[in-house]
Order: sequence, then C-alpha cells, then structure tokens
Amino acid sequence: MCDTLVALGNSTEDGSVIFGKNSDRPFNEVQLITYCPKMRFEKGDTLKCTYIEIPQVSETYAILLSQPFWIWGAEMGTNEHGVVIGNEAVYTHEPLRNIGLLGMDLLRLGLERGKTAKEAMEIMIDLLEKFGQGGGCAFDDPSWMYHNSFIIADPKEAYVLETADKWWIVEKIKDVRSISNGITIRGKGDFRKTGIIDYAIEKQYCKIEEEFDFAETFSGSPISTIPSPYSRGGKSSILLNEYIGKITPKLMMEFLREHQAGICMHGGFESTGSQVSYLRNNKKSIHWFTGTTLPCTSIYKPYAFPIEGQKYYNPGPYSNIDSDWFWVKHARSKPVNRKLELRNIENSIILKVDELIIQEDKTSEEDFLQNIKMLNLEAWNKSYEMIN
Repeated sequence: MCDTLVALGNSTEDGSVIFGKNSDRPFNEVQLITYCPKMRFEKGDTLKCTYIEIPQVSETYAILLSQPFWIWGAEMGTNEHGVVIGNEAVYTHEPLRNIGLLGMDLLRLGLERGKTAKEAMEIMIDLLEKFGQGGGCAFDDPSWMYHNSFIIADPKEAYVLETADKWWIVEKIKDVRSISNGITIRGKGDFRKTGIIDYAIEKQYCKIEEEFDFAETFSGSPISTIPSPYSRGGKSSILLNEYIGKITPKLMMEFLREHQAGICMHGGFESTGSQVSYLRNNKKSIHWFTGTTLPCTSIYKPYAFPIEGQKYYNPGPYSNIDSDWFWVKHARSKPVNRKLELRNIENSIILKVDELIIQEDKTSEEDFLQNIKMLNLEAWNKSYEMIN
C-alpha cells in the first residue's frame, strides 16, 4: 500500500523534476534512512539480497534509502547520480512465488547499479528476468506477497515499470504521473517483454492483439479512465494535473499529507516513511526524507550527496528493532497536537534551503554542501525536540 508521484520539468514551477512517495506498511514496521557509500568488489563476489544470492558487480554507487529494517532492499531511495525509485505492491493474474528478489531488492539494485533512470530500469528488468520476484513482504507476515510496479526518475526523464511475475511493460512519462496499488499502463505501453501479448492470448486474458490492454488484461478488471478523488491513485493523479506548472517540493509534501483519499495513511497500515526529491539537472539534487511514520506528524529533512556528515543509519537488514531508533520514539509519541509547530519548523528549513539555492552560484560547492549538512542536523534536532 503506497503512492508514488512524479512531475517532470515541463510540469514544475522551475523546470526541475520532482518525485514523491509515501511507503505504506504495517504500522509497527520500522523504516530507517540508511546510507551506503560507493563500493568496489572483486570478480566472482556475490551479493546476499533478502532471500537469494546473486552475482555482485564490480562497482556500486552511493545510495540513500528509506528501508524497512528487516530487508536488504528498500521502499524508496536515491543514488549519487540523482536517480530515484519508488515501488508499489500490485496484484495480477500471474502466480506469486515464495522465493526470488523482492521488488524492494530490485529497487535497491537499480539504484546501486544505474547511473540514469533508463539504465536503472534496464538493470531491474534484466534481474527480474534472470532471478524472478518473490518472497514474503512483511516482517511478521511472510504470507503477504505481491508483484511490483515502479516509478524510476532522474533529473531529465522518468518511467513507469510494471510487472506481473516475470512479465513487464514500460511507459515513458510525458509530464506528471502517479501509481498506487494497481497496474496502470494502458494498451501496449512504450515497450514490453517480448511475447507478452502472445502469452496473454494463450492464457485467454484477451482474445486478439487489438484487445491487449496491460492494466485490464493482466488484472482482469475494467479500469475507468476517469480518476476518482476517493481513491489514492485517483486523488494523486488529480492533484498532479491540477497543479501542473506550479509543482514544488513543498507542494509535493502537501500531496503526500492528503487525508481525504488516504494518501497519508493511518491505521493498521500506515505511511511509515516518506520521500520528496528535487532533481536538478547539472546541479545538486536535494532529497527530503521524514525518517518517521506519518508525514502529517513529521518534518522532512534535507539531504544532498555526498551524505557523510548528515544523519543516517547503516544499511540493513537488522534482526531486531532498537528502541533507541528515532522512528520508534516518534511512533510512540506521534505528536498529532503539534502539527502547526512541525509545519512552522519545516517551512523554516525549506525557506533556508531555497535561500541557499538562490545564492548557489555565488558560493562554492563545498559551502553549499556544508550548509545543507547544517540544515539536515537542524531538522533532526528540531524533530527530537518535538517528541520530548
């Protein structure tokens, strides 16, 4: 249960690409902001993902993740080259498998190995075809399994990648796009796995090629072309289209705090982590993470690569929950009565980041990064104050 949104440069206020995601997971499943630096490996090295081991590559890029504590992969994240990815649980006609790469593993692998959105997408497709997807997707419920869809973006372009077991299809995003917990690519997409249409006809998902519509063919349900304001997927699409040309990181944060349709989800499943990325071409991208459950009771904290000196945890998986993790402390306190204070603090941090960007051409890259680091720590310190 998640929502991922993106607005390309032709749809934002300043021509940047802006990405956002809420990760909706079991309410008590801790999600940490973790960082792994760029690394090199020897030929023949292997990599242990959540459930299976695969060959390692010679070099991986530095990554910043929002990561459920118990898995190797991640719900969302970014790399040093400004690639961002968010995934969604989806359900299709195709079988669910007990072993394979989690969609969250594919996400991290795309970030570790892809220098652009297109390259990350191609890497994820290749790994899906080689190793498949599968395995339990919740810490306390291994029977919960699903297929995955993704939005993959960089400062220039973005794609939707949707999967049904080993089958996949891609749509290149033109302006704004969102995905939720259903497959959404209509028709034949922009490109797809060879043989997918013949397979659908063979399985009697559709009768002839002209009837092939990935979303309806592989879900088995008619899908309206008119978005509903009462569904999360519909509401996110409506918000994006309503504000084309005006979208900013701050506005994306507000989209992720929407309650009418439940984009900011409360209850047995909650929005246990949130990310907004401000992807700027040829300039440092700014990535905002809550590192806490419920974006409506959280402060987004700014990050910029290189990440050293900003607050993060070492990457998982972890076998146990640490009661000293900030996520745990925040979840226990849930400062719902201090929303105005939280917004004032966050708005102050956003304003300071905006001022840095305005003055960016007059300062050195080193000074710019040092100021971001200071604001990252300020946001975290203020967050601690709000729960004490």
